[in-house]
Amino acid sequence: MSRKSALLRGAAAIAAAGVLVGLAAAPAAAKPHHHHDDDEPIVIAHRGASGYLPEHTLEAYQLAIELGADVIEPDLVLTADGELLARHEPVLDETTDVAEHPEFADRKTTKLIDGKPVTGFFADDFTLAELKTLRAEERLPELRPESAEHDGEFQLVTYDEILDYVATLGKKKVVTYPEMKHPAYYEDQGMSIEDALADLLEERKLDRKRSPVWIQSFEYQSLLNIAERVDNPIGLNIDGQGAIADAQLDEYAETLDTVSLNKNRIFPRGADGSVSEPTDIVERAHDRGLDVHVWTFRAENQFLPANLREGADPAEWGDYEAEYELFYDLGVDAVFSDFPDLAVAARDDC
Repeated sequence: MSRKSALLRGAAAIAAAGVLVGLAAAPAAAKPHHHHDDDEPIVIAHRGASGYLPEHTLEAYQLAIELGADVIEPDLVLTADGELLARHEPVLDETTDVAEHPEFADRKTTKLIDGKPVTGFFADDFTLAELKTLRAEERLPELRPESAEHDGEFQLVTYDEILDYVATLGKKKVVTYPEMKHPAYYEDQGMSIEDALADLLEERKLDRKRSPVWIQSFEYQSLLNIAERVDNPIGLNIDGQGAIADAQLDEYAETLDTVSLNKNRIFPRGADGSVSEPTDIVERAHDRGLDVHVWTFRAENQFLPANLREGADPAEWGDYEAEYELFYDLGVDAVFSDFPDLAVAARDDC
């Protein structure tokens, strides 16, 4: 590990310790550290400060705000009683201790998600009260052992509870950017994640265009559905790499506010995994009035282009600053990062 990387990790660990103490003592008194000018790209904390603490926990969201994030991103799934739970997937196995609870052993099952069979423990087979007995675990323990040291410490949290927390942060508003996960899956289960989210936003009077809530999904039709009920900014997540046709961008410009792109849509990777010349997607989207958000920025070699890695250890931090600079210089509007402090520092250096 480079000296700079070690120092940054040490600083984040100190901040994380402070956050945990602060939550235990007086969470309502916490204030966000927020540095953002209108002409600067926005830093979105991907699942919270998920590079430092187990993802989608209140502690990870608070740490993200303390580290300078402008936006926090909760992925949302549904519980059996219709609550919106912050988890990356309907399946709980990789990010909770559910397998260690013998009382729930009979809940393991196989269901279809995106047409593929998935076996595990599904959040929609548990009530919120049952889910509150589980504890969060680090999804990438081999890459992030410091985060894994917190396994078993943190409760699972609902979007309603996240909004309660954000409301304590004072006059400086922090945006939440919920992603509706697998809406078609819930439709197949006879549930509607769009209605659950719209109901909550309406109840809290956060369903307006200028509300500090943006909405995202990988499913275009889901976004069209929820747009019939709320006026929040909405964005479509687009994975993979390759060109997006002008006609498709024209349609998105009429119905969306944002396209949220896999990094490879902007800077494709060559056959050797190295970053190559950028496409023109950012310029073409901007020409149509669409914002461009980009995901996901991580510091570890495993996630970096081959020509930006340092050493052979996949957990080692590579030249993440160079990757941020590529995208910031191209004029993207926002970046999703597991390490919001690194994204802020790189933005300030540009």
